[in-house]
Amino acid sequence: MDDTKIFERIDTLVAEEHSLRLRRSQGDIDSDAERDRLVELEQTLDQCWDLLRRRRAARSVGADPDDTHAGSGNQVEGYLQ
Repeated sequence: MDDTKIFERIDTLVAEEHSLRLRRSQGDIDSDAERDRLVELEQTLDQCWDLLRRRRAARSVGADPDDTHAGSGNQVEGYLQ
């Protein structure tokens, strides 16, 4: 997956996240399924950003960015800010 496709995926995920958060703030949704989906979206977004960072790092050292992979959800969520 190239950077453009990763950014497209991020845009799609962000749009869904914003829609869910808006509907939730308006009281339209409040189920466990929606809350679970928000957590899943946040984790997937973190993985997408991680993949972009890893691809950028690979390029900076002359490695093939297509050989990089995103960290697991647990790994990415465990990063310190």
